[in-house]
Order: sequence, then structure tokens, then C-alpha cells
Amino acid sequence: MILKTERLILREWEESDAESLYKYAKNPNIGPIAGWPAHKSEEESLNIIKTVFSKEETYAITIDNKAIGCVGLLFYPNTNHHWKDNGVELGYWIGEEHWGKGLVKEACQELIKHAHDDLEINIIYASFRNDNQQSKRVLEKLGFKNYCKLKSKDLSGNEIQEIAMVLEIK
Repeated sequence: MILKTERLILREWEESDAESLYKYAKNPNIGPIAGWPAHKSEEESLNIIKTVFSKEETYAITIDNKAIGCVGLLFYPNTNHHWKDNGVELGYWIGEEHWGKGLVKEACQELIKHAHDDLEINIIYASFRNDNQQSKRVLEKLGFKNYCKLKSKDLSGNEIQEIAMVLEIK
């Protein structure tokens, strides 16, 4: 599936995106705040494309066919948390040079529209680390409301505090 917005194309990740993924994912300002360690090599990025980013409803956020971020829906049991009624979880990130341009919001809006219109999903959860205020602002702009506070562990095994939010689509 390919989803298009005014400025972006959301498409499946391709192995040829490994170089671009590594360019952004090696930045320590990207992964750790989202709960995953910065990538250490292009080979690691390729492995992430083949495994994590190969899941259904996971899209590369692209401009001019260059991957600059990721947006996706996670379905139970592949979610970060066990949501009420095995709810669907929204996840996203974008390269630091693209922060503050509204691109993540634009990508998420298109994915949420697809989730509702094509997949008949009416409730979506998302969570962010307490110190990730950019994510909080994106979710608020998308209409998400506070749901609960969570304690969990990131992919490095460190305990983190998170805020969960929920969007009910009518």
C-alpha cells in the first residue's frame, strides 16, 4: 500500500533504504528518546528493515523517494504495551533535520485516516517517554487525549516512565 499526502509518500520499507535509515537512526537524539538504541551500522539498519519495519502497516516516510522517518500501526501482540481490547498502537519518528516542519503530523494524519477508512479501526493508542515533549505535541495536534501513565523498559532494558494517549475516531 502507498499513502500520499501533500508533501510525503508513505510506502513499504525497501532494503535500498538502509543507507538513509542509518543516516537518521545513528543520531543519538532519535532512537533513545523513542525507546531504541541508536544504530551502529548500515547493516544493523538493514536488519531492522528486514525484521521490525517489514511488519504490516509500517511505512517509510519519504520525500523524493528518500526515507526520512517511519510511521506505523502496531497490532497486538506486536505492540509495546497491552492495550485495552488488544488495541492498535501508533508509532513514529523522523530525522532530526526534518523536525518542526509538521511532517510527522502529516504522515500520522494520513495513516490514521487509512486506519479508520480502510481498516475500520476506531481507537488508536500511543505512548511517549515523559521527556519526549515533541511526541506529546504531535499527539495533541492529532487529537489524542491523555489515557494513563506507564512504567516500562526500553530496548536497552532501562526502566522508563511514559505517558499513554488515546484517539477515538468517530
